[in-house]
Amino acid sequence: MPSWLFKTDPDTFSLDDLERDRRATWDGVANNTALIHLRKTAPGDEVLVYHSGEDKAILGVAKVVRGSYADPKLRDPKRVVCDVEFVKRLRAPVPLAAMKAVRKLADFDLIRISRLSVMPVRPAHRAILAKLGV
Repeated sequence: MPSWLFKTDPDTFSLDDLERDRRATWDGVANNTALIHLRKTAPGDEVLVYHSGEDKAILGVAKVVRGSYADPKLRDPKRVVCDVEFVKRLRAPVPLAAMKAVRKLADFDLIRISRLSVMPVRPAHRAILAKLGV
């Protein structure tokens, strides 16, 4: 099962919002590279929910329940969204600083391309993140 990391600004949409609503459309992605990744999502894929801003940490897990489709709010066929469902909250957030301290995560897109809002999580990186509590 593929894993993805989706970044969100908690002031706009947070893990608390997803947990409360149980399901949401993941929208607002405009970066071309992030959109390429979002187009590859499929039902059942795991999503690590990362709060940007002050938190800078992975806080929970969701899953894709509907793969990418054209954003119904926009008239731009290049802009896509997907639907996600809350799975769980982590016992403790995994902060960016803890991830940066792990040498084997140096090539993880979250560390290399920090502004990217949707990114794949390679299996080797996922295994390391599991040891960190994700």
